[in-house]
Amino acid sequence: MARGAAFLGSEVAVLGGAMSWVSERNLVSAISTAGGFGVIACGAMTPALLDTEIAETKARTDRPFGVNLITMHPDLFALIEVCGRHKVGHVVLAGGLPPKGALEAIKATAAKVICFAPALGLAKKLVRSGVDALVIEGMEAGGHIGPVSTSVLAQEILPEIAEQVPVFVAGGIGRGEAIAGYLDQGAAGVQLGTRFVCATESIAHPAFKKAFIRASARDAVSSVQVDARLPVIPVRALKNAGTELFTAKQREVAATLDSGSIEMAEAQLQIEHYWAGALRRAVIDGDVEHGSLMAGQSVGMVTKEEPVADIIATLMHEAAHALARRAQ
Repeated sequence: MARGAAFLGSEVAVLGGAMSWVSERNLVSAISTAGGFGVIACGAMTPALLDTEIAETKARTDRPFGVNLITMHPDLFALIEVCGRHKVGHVVLAGGLPPKGALEAIKATAAKVICFAPALGLAKKLVRSGVDALVIEGMEAGGHIGPVSTSVLAQEILPEIAEQVPVFVAGGIGRGEAIAGYLDQGAAGVQLGTRFVCATESIAHPAFKKAFIRASARDAVSSVQVDARLPVIPVRALKNAGTELFTAKQREVAATLDSGSIEMAEAQLQIEHYWAGALRRAVIDGDVEHGSLMAGQSVGMVTKEEPVADIIATLMHEAAHALARRAQ
């Protein structure tokens, strides 16, 4: 973990997963101040909104933090420019392969580039293209997910890639023993999202937090793709009426696509905007029935509201205890 912490500039190599509406100035600064590495979820923000969010985060902590940008964002290069103006040290790219020129634009600001790698072949390609670190996230995670579990990705990718660039493991991590296991396999650190949702510093609505605290692992289910012609990345969330609303939204967008009135890129953007709106209804407004309750399968290990510092301290204590037992 020393390698990961040195790369991030943090005390411990624990990244806060970028969760739209949740990973904002308050939670991000709290994670960084507590020794971890907070990451702002830019999501669908405009450059002006991101500019304000970064400034407000810097006003709350003097510790390093990063910014997560979605590769399909229409203003991606303007967002990169905002990060550069604020001298953000680490930019995390999510949502697919970086478009041409994106890596160069980020590196021109002197920031480190972190990308998600859902497969070994893609991990190798990203390393060749010059990314500075990778996150491998399994299907146990909340929000947008891939088809492969964290444990399988770790076994496939860490032996091949971990010596070349720092690799952070994510998806379904809720306790320090799991962190210790991935460090043993060669990971430089981990990323957790769900575990931080119910932090005291999280602005998530009390009803949203209560839904997490009540939920078990099996309540966090993956969305279903209803039309093969409309490629939709599955999303893991707590099952509610909003799950059915997304199915209806897919049918609506697919019909619009079939009519020829929109292109595929616009269709996918409509899906992303749906998720942003549905997530806001749940996180900010507290509509836990019709909004989106994005959660990873580690949600069953979220049992109470507590400060970020306590969450990180507990995770590190559990990890250290597990590693000490193995050393005996």
